[in-house]
Amino acid sequence: MRKAPSNVPTAITSSVPSKGLHLDWASFEAAKFAVTHWHYSHSTPPGKLVKIGVWEDGQYIGCVLFAHGANNHIGSPYGLTQTETAELVRIALRGHKAPVSRIAAIAIRFLRKQSPGLRLIVSYADPQQGHHGGIYQAGNWVYVGLGTANRHLLINGKAVHKRTVSSAYGTTEVSVLRDKFGLDATNTDPSRKHTYLMPLDDAIRTQITKLKKPYPTRVKTDAVSTPHQSADESDPLAPELMPHGRTQTQTDSPETA
Repeated sequence: MRKAPSNVPTAITSSVPSKGLHLDWASFEAAKFAVTHWHYSHSTPPGKLVKIGVWEDGQYIGCVLFAHGANNHIGSPYGLTQTETAELVRIALRGHKAPVSRIAAIAIRFLRKQSPGLRLIVSYADPQQGHHGGIYQAGNWVYVGLGTANRHLLINGKAVHKRTVSSAYGTTEVSVLRDKFGLDATNTDPSRKHTYLMPLDDAIRTQITKLKKPYPTRVKTDAVSTPHQSADESDPLAPELMPHGRTQTQTDSPETA
């Protein structure tokens, strides 16, 4: 195994199989490296994350990240609390052989074991990035249409409605919030995104199936059509990271997909 470059996080614990697809818990450093190098946003979401690393043929190829989401009301449209709902916030992968939908499905199994009270996973595909949600369609997620435009600002890492910000500070101008009030303020993405849902129990599945709409089709664009950014398999910066905690190895057998 070749030595990782000095700017790459070092190995964490035990070894990984030299063949096949392997998922395991990952460190923050491993997740951040994958997002920085292999996701179009190059940005790791703030807050608590569930971090699942992905290895293929013994090589670290990226991560899948879940969170409760910046929106405290993410589960409200479906009658759920924030703690009952998670958001798939990043799939950051370099070049790989396994389908992304399969990687996501295995990661969801990890999440369900880690958070047994979850009932729904939400994820978004950004049309402005040329994404239509192909990996969610391949995984039989429920499509419920384009979401509303984001009306929030990120204030010190938390999403706050612009109306609330205006009431508290008399402005929603990010520059004023930063310079005058010393806040870590940034605009959130205002675009409407395709919304996909993965129910985790029969009651929620029955409920959201009523909201189901036809899948959107791929838009012809120069941008990639999945929410991950791939790098060449021989990427010299690719970390040779080891898993952080329990293991779950997946072979090419369809029973484990």
